[in-house]
Amino acid sequence: MTTLNPYLQFRGNAREAIEFYHGVFGGDLSIDTFGQWEGMTQDPAEADLVMHSQLRTPDGLVLMASDTPSSMPYREPAGIAVSVSGSDEAQLQGYWDALADGGTVTAPFETPPWGGRFGMLTDRFGIDWMLSWGPDEE
Repeated sequence: MTTLNPYLQFRGNAREAIEFYHGVFGGDLSIDTFGQWEGMTQDPAEADLVMHSQLRTPDGLVLMASDTPSSMPYREPAGIAVSVSGSDEAQLQGYWDALADGGTVTAPFETPPWGGRFGMLTDRFGIDWMLSWGPDEE
């Protein structure tokens, strides 16, 4: 089986971000740091940065994140959004409320012309999200 998983890049705050997403979505979280693996960091001050993290929820969502060390170029995310959709309105509303906390709503989570509910926001870490609820969403 092949899967497509969002992998978010940060500059020094991946742990804070992935722990926040763990609070939003629940599930199992694993975090590896650069310092855990010999030769993976050129700067000892970056040993505690996240080399790889993975959040796997009971519903099968997978979200990954890491820090970009200072020795590598970093660009803030642009032109892409993480989309979450489903048929459980209460669950989607909970995700929306949590992700919007400290973020910026760009389109409220309400009824669009095509029905259901849809909204867009940028969370407190600068990640763009789109949430969509509809009784037939999968």
